[in-house]
Amino acid sequence: MSDNDFFAPPLFKPAEALVQLKRQLRDLKLSEQGSRYTEAGLAVVELGGGDTAIEVRLVKRPARTPEWTVHRLASSADVRRFVDHLKIQLARWRQDE
Repeated sequence: MSDNDFFAPPLFKPAEALVQLKRQLRDLKLSEQGSRYTEAGLAVVELGGGDTAIEVRLVKRPARTPEWTVHRLASSADVRRFVDHLKIQLARWRQDE
């Protein structure tokens, strides 16, 4: 083990991170329907797994036919950043209702 390995972040495990992300989405009061999470019957988030990253689609605005933005979460920091961004978006959407 070299000196540089000591400070290396742990390897990202997408399968474990996906389980945690699903739990966080449920904590945000989103309804789970397979790989899709909804609020008030409108799609908000879709999750997809991969070998090295989590593929996430987030709506620009909840609607019957939503426009999606794609996010690739390849580290734990990306997952935290996405959840923080989603919390802000949900607060805005809920305030507008």
